Amino acid sequence: MEDQKIILKYNSYQIIVIIVMINILFLKGIKSEDYIVGGDQDQWNSQRDFGYWSQQYNFSVGDVLVFKYNKEQHNAYEVTHTTYQTCDASSGVLAKYESGNDQITLTEAKKYWFICNAAGHCLGGMRFTIDVKESVNNNSTNTSTSSSGAPSTPPTLLEPNNSCNIIFGLELWHIGIYIVALFGLFFT
Repeated sequence: MEDQKIILKYNSYQIIVIIVMINILFLKGIKSEDYIVGGDQDQWNSQRDFGYWSQQYNFSVGDVLVFKYNKEQHNAYEVTHTTYQTCDASSGVLAKYESGNDQITLTEAKKYWFICNAAGHCLGGMRFTIDVKESVNNNSTNTSTSSSGAPSTPPTLLEPNNSCNIIFGLELWHIGIYIVALFGLFFT
């Protein structure tokens, strides 16, 4: 009788572990991305074309912009469109970030404008705008078509940077660990 309770308890534990692991696998496909503004090497500084950098990515609600910079020389302001165009931060500032390592979660599907308010930096190119879209499931496809039946806009392929390749490799590693663990649970 005691042995049957231990076996029943052990099987319940296996089932719980399996359910948790399956849930973790499905949730990994819905995660947000972190983007280091300017890239891993250049980051937020006055020697970079941020307009070009920001156009390389498709930003979604939940993604995080990471501003890394020398806080004695730079800052990051979220501003209105007018302030972005004029680089005059005497009005139209929505948020100020001045820590040198700011992480900004994109919480709404809308246009965002960012500038550095240090003297001359914004006019020198230290500014960018992004158009954040609603989060989409990574497994879904765009099915919108024009009246002729052809897709309304062709899909754009973005070249992944090295950090994306590393993250993808780590994801595969985690999946492998989960599969090995599942086999271990079933065959013990």
